[in-house]
Amino acid sequence: MTIGVVGGGAAGFFAAIHAACSGHKVILFEKNQKVLSKVLVSGGGRCNVTQGTFKNSELLKGYPRGSRFLKKVFPHFSTKDTFSWFESRGVPLKTETDGRVFPQSDDSRSVVSVLLNEANRLGVRVELNKAVLNIEVHGDGFKIEGKSFSEEVDRLIICSGGTAKREGYALMERLGHSLVPPVPSLFTFNAPETELIKLKGISVPNGQIRFEGSKLTYSGPILITHWGISGPAVLKLSAFGAKWLHNKSYHAVALIRWDEGFTPEGLATQLAAFKSKHPRKTIRKNPLFEVPARLWDFLASEAGMEEELKWEGASKKKINKLIENLFKFPLIISGKTTFKEEFVTAGGIALDEIDPNSLESKKIPGLYFAGEVMDVDGITGGYNFQVAWSTGFLAGKSSTQA
Repeated sequence: MTIGVVGGGAAGFFAAIHAACSGHKVILFEKNQKVLSKVLVSGGGRCNVTQGTFKNSELLKGYPRGSRFLKKVFPHFSTKDTFSWFESRGVPLKTETDGRVFPQSDDSRSVVSVLLNEANRLGVRVELNKAVLNIEVHGDGFKIEGKSFSEEVDRLIICSGGTAKREGYALMERLGHSLVPPVPSLFTFNAPETELIKLKGISVPNGQIRFEGSKLTYSGPILITHWGISGPAVLKLSAFGAKWLHNKSYHAVALIRWDEGFTPEGLATQLAAFKSKHPRKTIRKNPLFEVPARLWDFLASEAGMEEELKWEGASKKKINKLIENLFKFPLIISGKTTFKEEFVTAGGIALDEIDPNSLESKKIPGLYFAGEVMDVDGITGGYNFQVAWSTGFLAGKSSTQA
């Protein structure tokens, strides 16, 4: 039996490797001159292999779309299996304090090398510069055609990845599959009109961002950049709010709480106590609540507090405005910026047309899907690579079944 794999990314290689484990002939088609390019650049060149939780119930919280589907996929190949697979092949992994998992080498080439070596050992035929332009159901198998090639395979696994352009899914649509329109996910927020960007480089460790007029909110580190805001809280919120923001044309008001623990009542009580105890202290020169000094000065200035204003001279109106700036500073978002090379797409092949227990198409027997080509995506932190390994494994194994 011959099994074809379309796409030379993480999911494609994992699918090809596990299809080849059973001794079948496997051909992998990659449209570019290089394979695994996204793996190579991910995590700043370190490759965030997976997420360091072994509980699927916790892992599933990191998927804005597809968590119910993945609940049936992950038992077949879990984060624990990812650790075992790579470490048993000479790539020891380490878990960092934020849960991200990297190779101990801190070099994505060690991940790429083990995938290439394993595929080579198992005899996977890798065809570069082979863009698949047409797929036809051909008897009990498939005919794959490109500009200068034609191949017939018995089973076919589509691992062509996510793209924000609908034409990237044309092959699957022509085969009769439905598409959930793709939109970008995992991006930073542009706020070019705000004075806040003058504080670029300042970060808070445990802030919270909420979009006005929605229930979308996320907590975590927030970084001020020269174009707006970034950091884990921003990236994760962009994932959960991907479609909402797309529908808003990336124009919205973000309300920033500079510490997740801030409450208006708590801030009012503490500021009143500080004012009573230190009436002669200059407000802007004495930051409170571990807020970075420049950020505190900015928020107090935005509250109308003059540079030399002391607590004893601060009006109730200005103090209330400072509390508001600490608790829900309004930031007008106008656009987005892709986060490094971490491009992820929300959308893809509709999950109700795919069997989650095998990843076989419910419409066409012998056709399988793996990776981001499906309507599945995760937040930053290794979640998307885990989908690649889990779905690649399951699709590869399932394709060999009689």
